[in-house]
Amino acid sequence: MNLLEVKDLTITDSKNGEIIVENNNFILKKNSCLGIVGESGSGKSMTVKAILGLTNPWLKITGSAVFDGQELVGLKGNTLRKIRGRRICMIPQDAMTSFDPLYTIGYQMIETFVENLGLSKEQSKELAISSLEKMLIREPEQVILKYPHQLSGGMLQRCMIAIALAMEPDIIIADEPTTALDSINQKEVVEEFVRLRELTKTSLIFISHDLGVVQHLATDLLVMKDGICVESGPAEKIFRNPSDEYTKYLIDTRIHLTESFIQSMKKEEVM
Repeated sequence: MNLLEVKDLTITDSKNGEIIVENNNFILKKNSCLGIVGESGSGKSMTVKAILGLTNPWLKITGSAVFDGQELVGLKGNTLRKIRGRRICMIPQDAMTSFDPLYTIGYQMIETFVENLGLSKEQSKELAISSLEKMLIREPEQVILKYPHQLSGGMLQRCMIAIALAMEPDIIIADEPTTALDSINQKEVVEEFVRLRELTKTSLIFISHDLGVVQHLATDLLVMKDGICVESGPAEKIFRNPSDEYTKYLIDTRIHLTESFIQSMKKEEVM
């Protein structure tokens, strides 16, 4: 069953007439992961922001994005905010800038749950701790007392995932969640997303320029270049036999980089 259906989504800058995203089409099925890949500026993040009503006011959005039978394009006010806060959660690229540095992690988690789930502060605190425990975060009672600057980027990203997990949304959108992390933290965060999908069966849209990361998660793939979808379909099929030259380039580049890394590691071991 399709949870989200996007048809002919187009984003135009009304100031200069520039088309940022043109006629984008994709579907997100229940209990699936759609990977959206492409270079910086290809329109990946802009696409999901348009669906959620998070674009700048001078950007004109046309087309359709139907979520669970409801059209999202043009939807405004409390109706959209309730969907965006409760049923569709977005995990941003840089967790450090997403948390307010003036408040503890626990305070911000509790306020989120009180506002969106209607829980008491005590219930919200219990939920915050249990959510962090599900993310295998040690001593969650201590973590919620810390300020954002006292935690690593990887830990903050896991806290963001814990918040999304607690909300029990229909869709989680992860916008380049591993970009600001080192390779070790990237691996750990990707593993947490795999666990999250297994635990909750939540549908996931995972945006990244890194095909290696997406390959671990995606059941379906959407490849974007210059605001246009150049290829889409089952991830396994595209990785095995891409039809578009740009997709082939991305995959070949990833393979070359991986092989170079493996060879350099072998040389280090010999030395």
